[in-house]
Amino acid sequence: MDELLSATHPRMFSLQKIVEISYYNMGRIRLQWSRIWEVIGDHFNKVGCNPNEDVAIFAVDSLRQLSMKFLEKGELANFRFQKDFLRPFEHIMKRNRSPTIRDMVVRCIAQMVNSQAANIRSGWKNIFSVFHLAASDQDESIVELAFQTTGHIVTIVFEKHFPATIDSFQDAVKCLSEFACNAAFPDTSMEAIRLIRHCAKYVSDRPQAFKEYTSDDMNVAPEDRVWVRGWFPILFELSCIINRCKLDVRTRGLTVMFEIMKTYGHTYEKHWWQDLFRIVFRIFDNMKLPEQQTEKAEWMTTTCNHALYAICDVFTQYLEVLSDVLLDDIFAQLYWCVQQDNEQLARSGTNCLENVVILNGEKFTLEIWDKTCTCMLDIFKTTIPHALLTWRPVGGEFCSGSSSDAKEKLDTISQKSVDIHDSIQPRSSDGRPYQPSTGATVAEETSKARPAAKFPEQKLFAALLIKCVVQLELIQTIDNIVFFPATSKKEDAENLAAAQRDAVDFDVHVDTQDQGMYRFLTSQQLFKLLDCLLESHRFAKAFNSNNEQRTALWKAGFKGKSKPNLLKQETSSLACGLRILFRMYMDESRTSAWEEVQQRLLNVCSEALSYFLTLTSESHREAWTNLLLLFLTKVLKISDERVRSSSKLQCCRYMYTLTFSKAILQ
Repeated sequence: MDELLSATHPRMFSLQKIVEISYYNMGRIRLQWSRIWEVIGDHFNKVGCNPNEDVAIFAVDSLRQLSMKFLEKGELANFRFQKDFLRPFEHIMKRNRSPTIRDMVVRCIAQMVNSQAANIRSGWKNIFSVFHLAASDQDESIVELAFQTTGHIVTIVFEKHFPATIDSFQDAVKCLSEFACNAAFPDTSMEAIRLIRHCAKYVSDRPQAFKEYTSDDMNVAPEDRVWVRGWFPILFELSCIINRCKLDVRTRGLTVMFEIMKTYGHTYEKHWWQDLFRIVFRIFDNMKLPEQQTEKAEWMTTTCNHALYAICDVFTQYLEVLSDVLLDDIFAQLYWCVQQDNEQLARSGTNCLENVVILNGEKFTLEIWDKTCTCMLDIFKTTIPHALLTWRPVGGEFCSGSSSDAKEKLDTISQKSVDIHDSIQPRSSDGRPYQPSTGATVAEETSKARPAAKFPEQKLFAALLIKCVVQLELIQTIDNIVFFPATSKKEDAENLAAAQRDAVDFDVHVDTQDQGMYRFLTSQQLFKLLDCLLESHRFAKAFNSNNEQRTALWKAGFKGKSKPNLLKQETSSLACGLRILFRMYMDESRTSAWEEVQQRLLNVCSEALSYFLTLTSESHREAWTNLLLLFLTKVLKISDERVRSSSKLQCCRYMYTLTFSKAILQ
């Protein structure tokens, strides 16, 4: 070390002699050689980090020559000396920041892999450690060479020498993950994810190799070793990529993660799924979301959204195994999504709930149906925007400015009314939700509409609008679940066509009627859903009737250029509730519930009739057209025998028919 201290003319005579002595003593038994290398290896660590590049280059080149000679000898089973011998490369790569030396270390390791792969055993850990350090470098040549060699190991060496490399399988996957997370080289990131996908094939094809593998630091049952050493590292590293990388890379990582689950999930044990979804649900962990609001919103709209649909797909594919393991967590996650101040994610929460139930409802047990109805009930109750009825402007002022022109303009516009849900992205023609879109959300449109509004109010109004969106989406979800998507829409169209032909007694037939989940739900479960719908209807009705509050909200900048209303929510919730009641009342298999159904029908119809007769706005009455036709058609289709058996129903049938016929004619 004294010879090497000179900054300008270091002497390397002793260093050369150490290399020669190491070479000539390499034939000693492992125990002796291990003690010698403790001293010499530590010396190479220091010399390889010497600030003089000539000294460091000589040290690294000497190490390379010794290592190649040492690797030629191979390594016996249960020995780990290669790992100790190659550790100086790892140390130098970690501590020496010189691009020249780092590049040289990577080239030396690459040469060893290319020429001595068949003889490497425990040394693979050091090799992947060096490449792991190189993966986060900003020098393109270092990253490219390290990645090319890593790719060669994963695709060629693993194929030929998998039992010898299995001890470092986790290190290989972790190394690829680090390459994927280097934002400076996006092409390398994508290729690294592809190679992780390739690693999954090794685990699938060679589970026995993992079961037979043992090591001193591993106390795992043989049947779980393929999970702990194989599947878990792959899926965990993909989740790290998702949580660390930019949008395009994390999206690819997410896609590959769920591809692996869908392709190989049939081989997973039930308790493996529990471990796996602890990783998956980290994607939604609020504590890990970026603090910047724009990044947080992008994360929710893209990654969380994508993950939500993918989780539901996996659940559907492996329902029999996952219904016990995952259902509660899925419902909890969907509930979390609709609570977020992100419209796309909130809508996706209800859409995914619909997909899960429609695709799997036939296989649900009574207990699962109870959980499903409770989940919908909880979402309904927590997303009713009560603040729409209680909000008051600060200081009692509705809007800024007091000129007579402004007041006149306000009075003119206030006569108009716009449905809060008008800006909602529509569903497809069959009533199913569209997949995520990049279009403007209701909340975004509102924030643009009145930029002058105070920020806290904008935030509150945006949150209230999202709740309104969830309410309407959930109403549609219940309708689609109970009756199957598009069924109610087709029924409304046929009712209107029949009324226009003056043939209300026309038999409305909808092909998809029996595809819904109605027949799998108990009467009590249907009553639960009905209570949700009616609560939503009454809230919307209360808001629509409160002209003063709607005016106050509009003047404060809520929902654009006209007074807000909840007409769609008012009519669709009641329509869905009536469909459920009338279907139950005509269902011979539910005779035990007929008395309660009849009582509920009479109460709902009387309440609706009384309310409709008070409406003065033409547009409001027009919004009830389909609802009136539904009333009329359903009431007239009740058999005469059933009507005669109830004097109340007989009286109501006459009143409804008379009233609604006049309303339709008007």
